[in-house]
Amino acid sequence: TQMTERMIKAMRNSNVDIISHPTGRLINKRDEYQIDFDAILKVAKETGTIMEINSSPSRLDLNDQNIRRAKAAGVKMVINTDSHQKDQMRFIEFGIAQARRGWAEKDDIINCWPLEKLLKAMK
Repeated sequence: TQMTERMIKAMRNSNVDIISHPTGRLINKRDEYQIDFDAILKVAKETGTIMEINSSPSRLDLNDQNIRRAKAAGVKMVINTDSHQKDQMRFIEFGIAQARRGWAEKDDIINCWPLEKLLKAMK
């Protein structure tokens, strides 16, 4: 699809380290993009691109099934609160819960790593 091609092009850009809310879903408002998620994971693994687990209660993107798929593909993830105000930092708990539902472990989540290792993961 066109969206798959756009995401792959972005991941091949040396300035892109992370793809935020990769499937674009907004719960009860917008379905996920019609993308070839397996192709995206393949290129993410190849390029070292990290997939975001967005903690916002209106997104929760990646969902647990896609987290499990990313883990199986060896694609690293980051948990982000998507905070627009400081009181939204508490949303991190939702992202952690999503990661756990997807069986992600500390090694799969770059913001669980020591700082030096995290910085080396950036392109």
